[in-house]
Amino acid sequence: MPPFLISMREIDLSLITEAVKNGCIKANKILPCDLECRIRESISAEESELSRSVIECLADNIDAASSMDLPVCQDTGMAVIFFEIGQDVHFIGGNFEDAVNEGVALGYTEGLLRKSIVSDPLKRVNTNDNTPAVIHTRIVPGENVKITVAPKGFGSENMSRMKMFTPSATREDIIGFVVETVSAAGSNPCPPVVLGIGIGGDFEKCAILSKQALCRNVSEPNRDEYYAQMERDILERVNSLGIGPQGFGGKTTALSVAIEQYPTHIAGLPVAVNVGCHVTRHTTVIV
Repeated sequence: MPPFLISMREIDLSLITEAVKNGCIKANKILPCDLECRIRESISAEESELSRSVIECLADNIDAASSMDLPVCQDTGMAVIFFEIGQDVHFIGGNFEDAVNEGVALGYTEGLLRKSIVSDPLKRVNTNDNTPAVIHTRIVPGENVKITVAPKGFGSENMSRMKMFTPSATREDIIGFVVETVSAAGSNPCPPVVLGIGIGGDFEKCAILSKQALCRNVSEPNRDEYYAQMERDILERVNSLGIGPQGFGGKTTALSVAIEQYPTHIAGLPVAVNVGCHVTRHTTVIV
């Protein structure tokens, strides 16, 4: 055996399939604890009886989904899956992407989840198993595989936007773009929303950053205080719009704002806003 293979950890792809299957089911039925708590906490922040009752209904829906073992939303989304693959891992037993998509198909079939994916964007024929997934992979140190399954409904996804700013754009310009995005979306993304914002990189990198930002714990601010303050400022501005829960007015238009930033070119400043609904779902497992 070649010396460089001695320390490799072999992982049979059947384990990846099983993890993805379970992740699709769990993510669609159980909301992250941090987000569920934020929803319940926001009830007391509302002043009008209508706004409070709307959020109470959202909380009741979460309880009902749990007690009846049902998805928290009828739109069980497109399967977006982030992989952090240890560089000391060697997969055996098949093809990686096939194994991932098999897990998605099993999860959506066995979990009785709505299958919403069409095989071609214009011909619109349903694949009948919610595949293929959107797969993002990153090679990291170690011998484990971190899998984050994040089903994304399109009521909110359709409200997302991206803009290629010039380097002369200011912090306020970016905040204004985010606030404008939420204002234009109105009640369409089922507010209160969760906002993932990507700043930097290039055209596609900032979009991926914004999707990754939606998977961050809502109680965890950006590690850079400059961006953490920007998150707080955006949240305050967005909540001052008065759109409120489900668009009925109120103080809680957004539950959380998360920014992820990345180095960029001297000639550009890409910004992406990925809008998540009040059930912004994701679950993580390490294999």
